[in-house]
Amino acid sequence: MLKQMRYHAKYFYVLFFIVILSFIFWGVGTVDKSSNAEIVAEVGKYRISSRDYARVYENMLKFYRDLYKEKFDDEMQKKLNIKEKAIDTLVGQTVLLVAAQDTGITVSDTELKEAIINEPAFMRDGVFDSAVYQNVLRYSQLTPGMYEAKKREELLVSKMTRLIQTAALTPDAGLGAISADDPTRKMILDAMANDAKEKTVQAYVEGYKKKLKVKINTQLL
Repeated sequence: MLKQMRYHAKYFYVLFFIVILSFIFWGVGTVDKSSNAEIVAEVGKYRISSRDYARVYENMLKFYRDLYKEKFDDEMQKKLNIKEKAIDTLVGQTVLLVAAQDTGITVSDTELKEAIINEPAFMRDGVFDSAVYQNVLRYSQLTPGMYEAKKREELLVSKMTRLIQTAALTPDAGLGAISADDPTRKMILDAMANDAKEKTVQAYVEGYKKKLKVKINTQLL
């Protein structure tokens, strides 16, 4: 049971990470009514295009396929409801971005610079390399300005998420039989804390969504 709890906690954060990557590089934009792009969802002033959605969906699909391997068939794909998970995740991240902005959370230029130079994807021999940075952005069809704007948004979402998670409690009930210095106790508490943090963020997103105009075009999913 402990192994399963630790696995699911770890799994959530891995999935969260791969979705965040899509969010950074392809992001969301403000609503432009004159645009001909197919809009899958609108969250306040932000829009999520079919391209944004498709990239997150494909990332999730690949993740589950790699996770379950030959067991991943059409039936499992339907049960996992990946399409809904993909759009819910994108909407959720956009809600957190709006909440961070509304709360007045900011990311300084120093914080942004530190995040960029410490990004492993931009390193060579363990050190930030400007040429690698430029090449990665060029390959991703991004200018430095575009990437930095999206990176700043990612840092805003991360700050907001951590702020919300501070409200998550670490339940200790039912563990009285396990010694306080037993490593197993810490493992269980860590797994339970991760689950509590996830649920707290989800609850916050659902609550904040009620303050925003959220529209999802399910026909494009």
